Amino acid sequence: MRLLMLGGTEFVGRAVTDEALARGWQVTVFHRGRHEPAPGVVELLGDRTEAGGLAALDRGEWDVVVDTWTNAPSVVRDAARALAGRVKRYVYVSTGSVYTYPCAPGHDEDAPLVDGSPDAGDVEYPQAKRGGELAVTEAFGDRSLLVRAGLILGPRENIGRLPWWLSRIARGGPVLAPGPRDLALQYIDARDLARWSLDAAERGLSGPYNLISPPGHTTMGRLLEACVRVTGSDAELRWTDPEPILAAGVEPWMDLPIWVPPGEAYATMHEGDVSKALAAGLRCRPVEETVADTWAWLQELDGPPPQRTDRPPLGLDPEVEAKLLRG
Repeated sequence: MRLLMLGGTEFVGRAVTDEALARGWQVTVFHRGRHEPAPGVVELLGDRTEAGGLAALDRGEWDVVVDTWTNAPSVVRDAARALAGRVKRYVYVSTGSVYTYPCAPGHDEDAPLVDGSPDAGDVEYPQAKRGGELAVTEAFGDRSLLVRAGLILGPRENIGRLPWWLSRIARGGPVLAPGPRDLALQYIDARDLARWSLDAAERGLSGPYNLISPPGHTTMGRLLEACVRVTGSDAELRWTDPEPILAAGVEPWMDLPIWVPPGEAYATMHEGDVSKALAAGLRCRPVEETVADTWAWLQELDGPPPQRTDRPPLGLDPEVEAKLLRG
């Protein structure tokens, strides 16, 4: 198989590239040159946001293209149109945020969607991803696969969610652990996303798929307890009900990454129906493996973990945490 990876040097894109190389595929990585690509790929340079930025893709044919673009849908539109006659299948890594908020518990791929346009410039994240979906389906029709991921974790994460928890717990001492302890979580390891997406492309699957672990795949308790074990720290998890945390002005998801208390946002993030993807072969590794491998990767870095410049830094102010711990 011949893969064209648009991006491919960070987090999800790198996971797809690594998975394809492990399969013996021929991999071409098109990127801006800001990060080193994986060894063994064909490297093409260009900036999709600039006039003529796709020139390096004027020649070549591939079996599948994978695109993780997050911003202006018009950028996806231009790439899809340019490649429609020379690529068999287009895989677009989208998001569950394309569903109209709030989502009902158990929402599947037929849930109502936000409005979007393939011709839009910079718009909010849900509309950007929906516009990207429309751009791909407009150019590729039933040769398009829409991977609607949710929370993505794993090695090389450049958002800062699991790395923040690992770093905080590694410092030890009392740690504010947002409850309930048995709060069920849904997420997808980037490597499981990569494996399923390439399998699906190879099999010729099309249309939208919610790609996230089954409801209850893990809990906040299992996640944070795994962080304590792999770091080997003396951290003491102090489980705290949502009410005092919220009353202190702490923002779920941002101040306490991953955590969303029960309610509308929780149903949207952690109660999606993934039966379609499971029937199509989705398999999710245990949370303990994701945590351990992410910690091992963090230990290999010479400096702080990478952070996307278009996303704000995450994490709880130590003074706020200390105040909450004091009660």
